[in-house]
Amino acid sequence: MSDTHAARPADIVSPVTHQSLSDKFTPQAAREAGRFGHDKPTPENAIVLLVDHQIGLMAGARDVTSLAELKSNVTGLARVAKALNTPVLITSSNAQWQNGDTLPEIKELFPETPIYRRTGIINAYEDPTFRQALEEIVERTGRRHIIIAGVTIGTCCTFPTLSLLNDGYQVFPVVDACGAWNRYEADAAMSRMANAGAELVTTFALACELQADWKKESANAMLEPFIQNLPEYSFVLQNFWNNANGHSVPDPFGMVK
Repeated sequence: MSDTHAARPADIVSPVTHQSLSDKFTPQAAREAGRFGHDKPTPENAIVLLVDHQIGLMAGARDVTSLAELKSNVTGLARVAKALNTPVLITSSNAQWQNGDTLPEIKELFPETPIYRRTGIINAYEDPTFRQALEEIVERTGRRHIIIAGVTIGTCCTFPTLSLLNDGYQVFPVVDACGAWNRYEADAAMSRMANAGAELVTTFALACELQADWKKESANAMLEPFIQNLPEYSFVLQNFWNNANGHSVPDPFGMVK
């Protein structure tokens, strides 16, 4: 037998009893050694802030491929938070006027969650009522990893991100669940937040980081945002399950074996 047709070694399959390992060093120890301190968000240490996802503001986003994609990312992030039972704070800015109300999909996902209606203060973290609500969750749960998205990214996301970083929180702006008036605003905002120490993430990369292991109990609930809001992956899933135990569409030509 030639080398090109040599038998492959047997596959090595991880036991299903295995759980994901933590890093060998704590974030603090890594920083003390001069390395990046990997202090990742988890369903147990995070709070999700949904800032100003309002119908009037959403309509003005011009940095995205489509408003449908932006809306899907926003609702996908909200579904991820709900699937993982992560605390969520929702706020709006001047909803009584031109900015409009919070997306109805968000209100439907969290029917028992109040919306903190800011009446002029642009930076949500500078609003006394909203900050009190956040600090009550932090005090009660010890959570200090803040996942944030807001419209627009240059104000509603960036301003509270910088304030939260200043006050010692780990902050993870979900940049594809924001939206900007133009690409310049988005680029400037992402640069500013990253340079300040925020860790920029995207909706479904963050979802995978939070889930960590598809063997966890939250896996079934977490499939919902992937199916509903990431159609590229939804098609992969649906195509597989359609054909997993036979072909859902018979092949009249007899070509499919």
